[in-house]
Amino acid sequence: MTYADVFRAEWGQVVATLIRMTGDWELAEECAQEACAAALERWPRDGVPNKPGAWLTTTARNRAIDWLRREAVGAAKLQEVAAMTHEPPPAYDVPDDRLRLMFTCCHPALAMEARVALTLRTLAGLSTAEIARAFLVGETTMSKRLTRAKQKIQYAGIPYRVPPAHLLPERTPAVLAVLYLLFNEGYSDVSRSTLSQEGIRLARLLVELMPEEPEAAGLLALMLFHDSRRETRLSPDGVLITLDEQDRTRWNCELITEAEELLDRTLQRRMPGPYQVQAAIAACHAIARTAADTDWPQIAALYGQLPQTPVVALNRAVALGMADGPGVGLALVDQLAAGSLAGYHLLPAARADFLRRLNRRTEAVAAYTEAIELATTDADRKYLQKRLAEVSVRS
Repeated sequence: MTYADVFRAEWGQVVATLIRMTGDWELAEECAQEACAAALERWPRDGVPNKPGAWLTTTARNRAIDWLRREAVGAAKLQEVAAMTHEPPPAYDVPDDRLRLMFTCCHPALAMEARVALTLRTLAGLSTAEIARAFLVGETTMSKRLTRAKQKIQYAGIPYRVPPAHLLPERTPAVLAVLYLLFNEGYSDVSRSTLSQEGIRLARLLVELMPEEPEAAGLLALMLFHDSRRETRLSPDGVLITLDEQDRTRWNCELITEAEELLDRTLQRRMPGPYQVQAAIAACHAIARTAADTDWPQIAALYGQLPQTPVVALNRAVALGMADGPGVGLALVDQLAAGSLAGYHLLPAARADFLRRLNRRTEAVAAYTEAIELATTDADRKYLQKRLAEVSVRS
């Protein structure tokens, strides 16, 4: 495990501890960054400590105390900050540290998007650029949103503490969104697969904590369906392998069975929600013995049941194109081109695929070229370059 892996794994706990001690979000993040910088200087020389998280927390806490002392903060506050490190952990209804901190961050006084973004930044250690990409906005825009959320917490005096059990449900939608984005960040980038496994682990805990919450079970089923295909998504040289070209005999049958059983039990409650619908879409792919057996009309109908965000609209257009022909799909994709998906590489990628299937190769070359320029991972970029080479040779 690299130093970067250690920092990412411990970042959330260190920052959360400092926020609880100081009540200052910016100071907590700054001290955590200084602790990581100190580790990069000392650990190569002295070795990684047995408990790197405790080392980072202590170092960050000492930085915070030094800052408070320089700012002439009262002695009582300094003693409080120093003492809190040695307090025994309180009893909580939420059993896991990371999950507990997610519920803490997802305060209902903040807008949903702000809760999710702030939690991803604070606990998952995702950069502002990574979070912005997940929300399909610019980095500057996301930076401003994060700053406003922190300021609202500080100025409104919103307490940074774990809510009691009866208040967990109002924070659950934001926690679910965090877990899914965490999973997707690791799933889309093979070098960060630990993030997706952490998302699954926390989703399992959430299902145990809230067995009557159908969307928690739906999210876990969705993750398991996707994760069942993990080993077949990339070629040995790191090129993305799309669903229709994956070796289905290598899909993880145990995960698929677990996901199917979980989804079936959940749907019997007749309380459908977006994650359950998405899991049902994933199930359509999982049960198809070959790509040709995929029930694209059913998938398109299921996409129609979801809130029609731009990404959902694009996925529905692709499904309809697979069900009714590439001409239908291309027309629908072109309708989305002027909207908020501008700059999203899967839009020109989908358009390029429909153009390729329509034998409009010159236009396909241009669309693939645009998608390559916008792609954010090497696997996606290599796949698109492969497709571009194919249509270029034939055109």
